[in-house]
Amino acid sequence: MPLLTIARHLVGRGDRVRFLTGRKYGEAVTAAGARFIPLPVDADIDLDRANELFPERAALTGAAGIRFDLRNLFIAPARDQLRALEDALAAEPADAILTEGLFVGASFLNQRPRAQRPAIIPLGIFPLGGTGADLAPFGTGLPPMAGPIGRLRNRALRLVTDKAVFGPVLGELDAACEELTGRPLDGSLFDRAPYCDAYVQFTVPSFEYPRADLPSTVRFAGPLPSAPSRAAELPDWWAELDDPRPVVHVTQGTVANRDFSLLVRPAIDGLADRDVLVVVSTGGRPPSAVGPVPRNVRVERYLPYDLLLPKVDALVSNGGYGGVQQALSHGIPLVVAGQTEDKIEVTARVGWSGAGINLRTNRAEPAKLARAVDRVLGEESYRTAARRIGDDIRATDALATLDAVLAAVIPREAAGEGPDKAAATDSAADRTIR
Repeated sequence: MPLLTIARHLVGRGDRVRFLTGRKYGEAVTAAGARFIPLPVDADIDLDRANELFPERAALTGAAGIRFDLRNLFIAPARDQLRALEDALAAEPADAILTEGLFVGASFLNQRPRAQRPAIIPLGIFPLGGTGADLAPFGTGLPPMAGPIGRLRNRALRLVTDKAVFGPVLGELDAACEELTGRPLDGSLFDRAPYCDAYVQFTVPSFEYPRADLPSTVRFAGPLPSAPSRAAELPDWWAELDDPRPVVHVTQGTVANRDFSLLVRPAIDGLADRDVLVVVSTGGRPPSAVGPVPRNVRVERYLPYDLLLPKVDALVSNGGYGGVQQALSHGIPLVVAGQTEDKIEVTARVGWSGAGINLRTNRAEPAKLARAVDRVLGEESYRTAARRIGDDIRATDALATLDAVLAAVIPREAAGEGPDKAAATDSAADRTIR
């Protein structure tokens, strides 16, 4: 969805856009105005159905689960991803490749000298990884620790994760990269910024860990704009949002919402006796899936965020990067519970920034969750921190920043701005971006 937003923007400014992704997204890509290129079958893994495709995955947790995902969901498809990129470039050259950070085929292509490939620009749609002395390894969910003790902690953790926890998997990654490109992968899979032409991170510095060695390629753009709500009839309870009691919005997003006992149900049960209005969105699942609800709870499949969030006093979330930043853009403090995928890093940043409380669990306990909501509603420090980050977000223009990055990395001649603009083969309105 974030990359579709970008594709629509690039099409709107006159670029030719080709979008390489899974077949289930073909119609959405075409509707955005881009040309759809399907991934090869062996690389077309539906991450929304990962447990169905790999039943053994459901029983794995912690490091074992991360190793499984790296091996099967990200590294295994890389060979076919690279082939698909090479085939697309052979069919039609491109000026830039925009990619999400764990599309490993693009990292392999990035091994080539710049003269032999287009500019490669990873898009930071999850928290920024890093391997510097100031940071714990990505995926540990540990915020920075100042001073020599913190740097020692980080070094020890990196030794453990790189060698003991992920060593065999990363060895497979390097072997595949060497076979396909002639050498092991430059740097870390989780820290691509130092090795690419530019890296656009869709957040603000106040919601990212400070680091003295931030690569010069990184540009903070602020969150991508959310799509405006479609004209739709508001639920008949909508006027209750203007009542004096606080409004608490609860969501598990649109992907990790198959098990409401993780967060939605604990929130409903924990807040049942509080004088708050609990507004739940199920991310498309039937409202009945959450079970019976008390009198202070309203449940809908989807809610128009641009209309809802200005009325919300606290957000309870499993840590989706986009949704958390949407809430922060409105100065809403958070209670978060998510320890899988990138959510462990998103929720860690919520706690570190002071904009909310990180419950540090995947399965929230009703009483603890309710007490956390009481705190973010009652203690002004959380709202102050959320508003500070929100002020920073509202001062950004993510798509304009992306435009500036593209202008900086694409050769002037390719953009039709060379010495003889009239003779340039491509114009600014006719260049190819993927």
